[in-house]
Amino acid sequence: MVIPCFNEGDNVLTLINRINEIFIPLDEYEVILVDNGSTDGSFEDVSFECDRLFVHKINKNIGYGNGIKQGLKVSTGDFIGWTHADFQTDIKDFIIASELVTKDSFVKGRRVERKLGDKVFSFGMGIFESLLFQTSLYEINAQPNILPKSFFEKLESIPSDFSFDLYMYYMAKLNSLKIKRFDVKFPDRVHGHSKWNTTWSSRFKFIKRTILYSFKLRFGEKR
Repeated sequence: MVIPCFNEGDNVLTLINRINEIFIPLDEYEVILVDNGSTDGSFEDVSFECDRLFVHKINKNIGYGNGIKQGLKVSTGDFIGWTHADFQTDIKDFIIASELVTKDSFVKGRRVERKLGDKVFSFGMGIFESLLFQTSLYEINAQPNILPKSFFEKLESIPSDFSFDLYMYYMAKLNSLKIKRFDVKFPDRVHGHSKWNTTWSSRFKFIKRTILYSFKLRFGEKR
């Protein structure tokens, strides 16, 4: 399980305690916290209880997707995946995902109990992406995600920004992996704030970047 962390100082100690509580007793799990170029000293003076939980440090943040991508590259499991550090998705949901995944599948959460505005936004983006790619794509940014590492290693041109989730979901469908979804609760953040979804202006910029990348992926990106 890869968890990208960028300036999550308010969350990181609680996150580590939660990981120790849930995952350390389970020998089959490896947890990689990616310090994705944080500038707030998030991982200073933190300690870990075992060598299956460690930090992979990236000196400069060049994007959300790059943090996950680099974490997945150094992972050692046959099945690999990612989720968020902000507790809007319970990291325990990763265990459910890992129980569903097979060598020919891609498992992805499906967010429930969300604010109306967020649901409308996700629904609209899902309709646009589904029409563009001519396949059903919905709840694109939902967490957690898990897939076979052998599939990940075949992929090229993986984006380094917030298009990462769209790319991985679409490539899984394009390559005929079975898509398995399950409900995950999605409450408000416990601490801190979103790194992009802060104002209508930032949301518009996100939409613009996503649309431009979507056309590139659909019609011009090397697969």
